[in-house]
Amino acid sequence: MRLTNFLIIVVFTGWPHFVVNAKPTELVIYHDADYSINVSSAKSMKMGMLTALSEVEHSINGVKVRLVSKDHRGNIRRSKANMQQFLQEPNGLFVLGGLHSPPYIKNRTFINTSQIPLLVPWAAGGPVTRYADGENWVFRLSVDDTKAGIRISEFALQNKQCKSPHLLLEDTPWGKSNHKTMSSYLDNKVPFDVTWFGWNTKQNTAKTLIRNAMSSGADCILLVANYTESKQFLNAMLAFPKEQRLPFISHWGLTGGNTERLMTPEVKSGVELHFIQSCFSFAKPHKPFTLTTINQAREQFPIEFTQPELLASPAGFVHAFDLGRIAISALHQINLNKDIAAIRAEFKAALENLNQPVQGLIKQYNKPFTVWSETKDDAHEALGLDDFCMAQFGAQNQVEVKYH
Repeated sequence: MRLTNFLIIVVFTGWPHFVVNAKPTELVIYHDADYSINVSSAKSMKMGMLTALSEVEHSINGVKVRLVSKDHRGNIRRSKANMQQFLQEPNGLFVLGGLHSPPYIKNRTFINTSQIPLLVPWAAGGPVTRYADGENWVFRLSVDDTKAGIRISEFALQNKQCKSPHLLLEDTPWGKSNHKTMSSYLDNKVPFDVTWFGWNTKQNTAKTLIRNAMSSGADCILLVANYTESKQFLNAMLAFPKEQRLPFISHWGLTGGNTERLMTPEVKSGVELHFIQSCFSFAKPHKPFTLTTINQAREQFPIEFTQPELLASPAGFVHAFDLGRIAISALHQINLNKDIAAIRAEFKAALENLNQPVQGLIKQYNKPFTVWSETKDDAHEALGLDDFCMAQFGAQNQVEVKYH
């Protein structure tokens, strides 16, 4: 038989079986994140996932796993282009998400209809994991804005005794998601006003918005902003006499950038700031599992983990690490002797049906995900309200979780 005829028989009959269903030579994870402005958050998430993979020597059942960084620069179209490139990757396993919610809210239909497993360790927008028009392929281990607004608003009223909070919200799907949750909590409890702002808001505009909030009688500001805009608002507050300054009770977007530039000595001494985090901190006494994780991370990233409590954007590491351990557990449940589309489908099913608990930094996860439906809209959320705390920056700008 001529070789060409033999190859035709192999291709069209599927014999021998191992040729068609051979294990992939490697599995590839894309990290779709903002490696430009919010680079510290992207690097933190990357380190968390790589630390989890290092526990299994970057290999699952004999198949190497490789992570590829993809910078979407906070841009929705670039994020979609990264997803499209992922679909062309012969061994693309899943996409690890980044800080921004708008790319995943706007591109939700494309992600889910393309059957791209998207694992989200940061983006908090409520709609990210809630897709009612078909199969849901998005899983999150992070703050969830259907609950974050409750924790932030609750803290403002109960801990800071705010009588007239002012909502200062980014005019994006992320900000609107928080507006819905915050409003539902604050309604019938206290009067409140809302101001919307856009990306690249400068300090003079920020000062005007703060002045308007003060004029309306606000006694605290509930802030939903990313790092760049948060920096403008914090510095704008310094322009007012100290006795007039209002406390910021913030979402965690401001932790995604360079904290040293954000929390200057003037801001640290002159502006009161609280922000939401998941209930884990490297600044607390460590349990044995945490110490093991720190040592594992330190082997790969000795500079960043010289003092783990000073790690930049620590939530990114914590969430990506826990999510990585869950993903590894799911991969150990499936057969890799399949084509990549079948592997992705089995991976999704395994995430929804983990057969054993997974220890993480935040907690032990017992079936963190289940099959999603409109009546079970938290099914793809690994964390709940009890896992969200309020925090402050310490003397060395370390994140200190202080309020549950």
